[in-house]
Amino acid sequence: MASVTRTVFGALPDGAGTVEKFQLRTGQLRVDVLSWGCTISALEVQDRQGRAADVVLGFAELEGYLQKQPYFGAVVGRVANRIAKGRFELDGKEYQLPINREPNSLHGGFRGFDKVLWSPKVLPNGVQFSRVSADGEEGYPGELKVWVTYTVDGGELTINYRAQTSRPTPVNLTNHSYFNLAGQGSPDVYDHEVTIAADAFLPVDANLIPTGEVAPVQGTAFDLRSPVQLGKRLQELGLPGFDHNFCLDRSGQRRFCARVRHAASGRVLEVSTTQPGVQFYTGNFLDGTLRGKGGSTYPKHSGLCLETQSWPDAVNQPHFPPVVLRPGEEYNHTTWLTFSVA
Repeated sequence: MASVTRTVFGALPDGAGTVEKFQLRTGQLRVDVLSWGCTISALEVQDRQGRAADVVLGFAELEGYLQKQPYFGAVVGRVANRIAKGRFELDGKEYQLPINREPNSLHGGFRGFDKVLWSPKVLPNGVQFSRVSADGEEGYPGELKVWVTYTVDGGELTINYRAQTSRPTPVNLTNHSYFNLAGQGSPDVYDHEVTIAADAFLPVDANLIPTGEVAPVQGTAFDLRSPVQLGKRLQELGLPGFDHNFCLDRSGQRRFCARVRHAASGRVLEVSTTQPGVQFYTGNFLDGTLRGKGGSTYPKHSGLCLETQSWPDAVNQPHFPPVVLRPGEEYNHTTWLTFSVA
């Protein structure tokens, strides 16, 4: 049986509203989700000895989420990931978005979906958040109605994203949780074993924009089809870390995407999705300056992200899976996070 409790998490400055926390519980999971940015602020799972630990990076108080911070646990949009130079053309018209991560637009702009208050609706086994993104918000065309639903069942957290638009617009939504299966506050994820079920990935340029090539993983450090120890693979990679899209099939059906195992605790996370890609990011920009839950600091590589989504900069790359939503259509994608012990 699942249960949902609702409490006040904090007040926004200048009377801008109240942020609530929704705690979703089953016998195997405890998930705390905030109405600010649809943010997963805590996710507690047990190890093989039955000891529970919070396995996502974040903050104990609202002030942490209001400061400059790297999207801990939030839903990002209207378009997740990077759009090159913040520019795209749609139906013969050019659009210029805010440049919030030079020289590109990242995760929806200066005030993306992670930095707004959503309207909640409690469900028997979860919570649904909704909001209307106004026509022209952060430079994007069309009024976009959005629903993000979190539900729990046993050891599984399901996240469903839906959207409808009044005008053609790019849409690409994901959750940006940073996981550390040893428990948040552990110094790194080098002892995590990672598998990603992808035959291809997207090479990127110096600004982390895909070059357009869809490259096979075979024979490269990006071949994660069999389990690899992350610390060892990062040494072989010769880069600051992974921050790349891995290409999944485009069927739109639920299929296995990635698996993370922490041998010492026995905790396992399996990710399934309907999305065509997953951005594997190893917290390369974390630098230890933020103080999180329990006084933890978060240095480089202290968490990893598996952001199920469409491919980065797809609005500018015609051979990538399309991301333009049109009136009368519905954006509808689901990701499943399944926790177990092994």
